[in-house]
Amino acid sequence: MTGLATHAAPIIPPIDGIFRALSDPTRRHVLERLGSSPASVSELAAPYDMALPSFVEHLKILEGCGLVSSRKTGRVRTYKLAPEPLKLVEDWLAKQRQLWERRLDQLDEYLMTLKEQNT
Repeated sequence: MTGLATHAAPIIPPIDGIFRALSDPTRRHVLERLGSSPASVSELAAPYDMALPSFVEHLKILEGCGLVSSRKTGRVRTYKLAPEPLKLVEDWLAKQRQLWERRLDQLDEYLMTLKEQNT
């Protein structure tokens, strides 16, 4: 044994990357824009007052979590929406909704019981 500690990079669940991507309004807007049709980097960046390298970082985050895909034809890189990863978020939110609806129903039943006892 060498006594050296090895530190593996933490494994980040895919849903965390998706939520990270969705946490930024610029990235959400890009996804909304790509919902209508694929677009080039310059078309996507046009509405924003930021340097192109900064905007490209947003696209890298979206592509990194699988929400968009890109292809390069000549000197033009075109992005398109890849909505399949949103299913992970949809499923997670549905579970949370079910959990909280059940909890609220239980609270409602408890409050009704208290009300009946006090009347």
